[in-house]
Amino acid sequence: MPGRQSSSGGSGHASRNPSIQHAPITPSSLRETHTIAPSPEDTRDIDAPGVHYAPSSSNPSPNTYPTHLDTDPAADDVAAAGRTWGIQDLGSRAVTETTSLLRKPFEFVAASPHAGPCNHGTFSPRLSESRADSIRSDHSGHSFGGSPPRSSSGYGGGSGNMFGSLLENIGMKNGTGNSNSKKRISTTRYLAERHGVTNTTTMYFTYYIPFFAWIRQYRWVHLRGDLVAALTMASFYLPMALSYASNLAHVPPINGLYSFVFNPLIYAILGSCPQMVVGPEAAGSLLVGSVVRSSIDDRQAPEGDDLMHARVAGVVTGMAGAVIFIAGLTRLGFLDSVLSRPFLRGFISAIGFVIVVDQLIPELGLADIAEKMGGVSHGSSIDKIRFLIGNGHKASGITCAVAGISFIVIMVFREMKKRLQPRYPSVAYIPDRFLVVVLSAILSWQLRWDKYGLEILGEVKSTSGNSFPFHWPFQIDHMKQVREAMGTSFLIALLGFFESSVAAKSLGGGEGKDGIQGIALSPNRELVALGVANLVGGCFGALPAFGGYGRSKVNKSTGGKTPMSSIFLSIITIICILYLLPAFYYLPKAVLSSMITVVAWSLIEEAPHDIAFFVRIGGYTELGLMLIIFAATIFYSLTLGIAIGVGLSLLSVIKHSTRPRIQILGRIPGTNRFENAEDNPDKLEFVEGCLIVKIPEPLTFANTGDLKNRLRRLELYGTTSAHPALPRVRSPEHNRNIIFDIHGVTGLDGSGTQVMEEIVRNYRDRGVRVFFSRGPVEGSPIYELFRRSGILDIVGGKDHFVSDVGEALRLTEVEEGSEVGYENLAGDEVGG
Repeated sequence: MPGRQSSSGGSGHASRNPSIQHAPITPSSLRETHTIAPSPEDTRDIDAPGVHYAPSSSNPSPNTYPTHLDTDPAADDVAAAGRTWGIQDLGSRAVTETTSLLRKPFEFVAASPHAGPCNHGTFSPRLSESRADSIRSDHSGHSFGGSPPRSSSGYGGGSGNMFGSLLENIGMKNGTGNSNSKKRISTTRYLAERHGVTNTTTMYFTYYIPFFAWIRQYRWVHLRGDLVAALTMASFYLPMALSYASNLAHVPPINGLYSFVFNPLIYAILGSCPQMVVGPEAAGSLLVGSVVRSSIDDRQAPEGDDLMHARVAGVVTGMAGAVIFIAGLTRLGFLDSVLSRPFLRGFISAIGFVIVVDQLIPELGLADIAEKMGGVSHGSSIDKIRFLIGNGHKASGITCAVAGISFIVIMVFREMKKRLQPRYPSVAYIPDRFLVVVLSAILSWQLRWDKYGLEILGEVKSTSGNSFPFHWPFQIDHMKQVREAMGTSFLIALLGFFESSVAAKSLGGGEGKDGIQGIALSPNRELVALGVANLVGGCFGALPAFGGYGRSKVNKSTGGKTPMSSIFLSIITIICILYLLPAFYYLPKAVLSSMITVVAWSLIEEAPHDIAFFVRIGGYTELGLMLIIFAATIFYSLTLGIAIGVGLSLLSVIKHSTRPRIQILGRIPGTNRFENAEDNPDKLEFVEGCLIVKIPEPLTFANTGDLKNRLRRLELYGTTSAHPALPRVRSPEHNRNIIFDIHGVTGLDGSGTQVMEEIVRNYRDRGVRVFFSRGPVEGSPIYELFRRSGILDIVGGKDHFVSDVGEALRLTEVEEGSEVGYENLAGDEVGG
């Protein structure tokens, strides 16, 4: 039979290499790889005219070599010629594509896969010898850097605990200095010693306190731009601070100004974004107001006790600062990713709607009526809308006129700036809000509008008589407020840090012409800076203050290039508190309400864009989450909206992190590459008797809980998407060999190791052979976990840890050397 003639050629090959005693004479059934056909009619004829078959995926890579170098090349030529016999005799017989995995009987990959994560396909590209040698070579001065060698005495991964690492980072833990010490030191210290960096204490000092990095670069050329930017921001945002305190936070107006005294100053010293300016925001102020109202409802603070209200605000601000300060020390800079985009958009839009409804009451002159009715100002937005509908006929005409005209003027200027600023950047300097505030105060003073029913701000002063009263917020007397404000303070911290992160990433490090150089943006340092700023601000009853993109954009566009603009803003605010507070006496409250309404409008106007985007991509889950949070906030309260939003976001994070993402792999025909078989199952080849599983992520306690069930589904159905009620559809014969591609396992903890050991042991007890491809290098922490847990011994030793999937497949055939015959119908080696 012609097929047997082919196997004789293969036998001849083996016979001419007597040193290869374990070569299979005929291939086992494992060597057949199948491409799933869409229908029975699509099976291919071997000798169909015009059909060309791609070469085998087992073609060697440039960096492979045979382990037996005495192979006779002439024998290969004879064997290659022999494999062409008998193809015509197959005729019209419909067969599946069959491929030999032993291209040359024992050709193995020499190099090991590189350590660490990669962004390429299943097989890692390898460098040529000359290129690899050049990379490994040492250089004087600047080099390629890198981690300390594991085998070097005295070098290792770092300190053994968090506090030791922290002390070492700030240069306070330098070790004994003995070069023979076995203590492990950090990678940073290793690189510093190797490259002659001696002033490590100064290096850490300027890193963690950026003030000392940028003050040395400050020049007179920066002064004019920083001062103009500070004056422009003061004209815009000091009146806004009064509005936030009075109308949203329900605290004395001066407490809003305190947020621009302490927070920008401290952030200028500790912050890592030179052009970002911190200050109070509408969302945080409204959340502070909710805690103040809750204290009033619980009779913890009387209705008219401004001093107690200011202290409650200080407690909330101090707790928010403490939360993010501790998060910064423990390096939780990823916290801004906990809240999902739909939650933020739904919650912020709901806050905008709540603010608009809240401000309609003072804008219509109905604040006194609402206070007399009781419960309206503390009710939900629906209660307030019901109140407005029932009492709209009692609105004050002069109040409505002043509020409406102020709102229209500010919105017109806002749109004009947006349209003209690309062509005429100087329009950003127009202080429209400041002009509205000044003109309305002058007109109210001259025309005595307060006698016609227009409510004015009145005397702005500190509640204690001291311009800057200090009060430690974390006192025993305030424990009730602390417990009440715990959840709200946490959300204020998250929302504030998220907005600060967006602003900082948008502005970057400020490294441009005449900008500050060498200050790297760091989320953890941002947390520490914002935390310290709010802790200090809380001691003075200030509102929570974080970085705002709009405010920082104004600073940048009006000439601010360094953190000195924030210092100037603090100085201007101090001057206003000490000398200019009487000028705010006749400022109409309706004007402050209209300014806040403009801010609320900006919170709402981005929602339609996000809604349209999610509709376009079919993100109905995200739309549902937005709707739930919006409805809960509108119909019930901010607290319920917060609880639902944070709860659903955390559940989503937990679900995402605990679900294993294992994949079954199939080979791309004609190549040596393997891809996810669930994406294109009809375009890939599957090897009989082998289940190839890729684990593309670190294995931890979080994502290994369901790993066994997912693997079980792959064994039964060849996919993780099938419902477990379905009977077995994948033959058990295809699971005699399990190959794990673990190149993506860049991390492994004790729980993940234990689960992997149980999985491997279970397979071996069932007689299934297990191989690991592209595993960790010997001596690495992950390899040591495999060794100490016994996985290495259970699978059969180091030989079962190979460099790629193709080598693992060849090893499965080697272990089946008892079968007779070696038949290659695909002609892998014909024509090279």
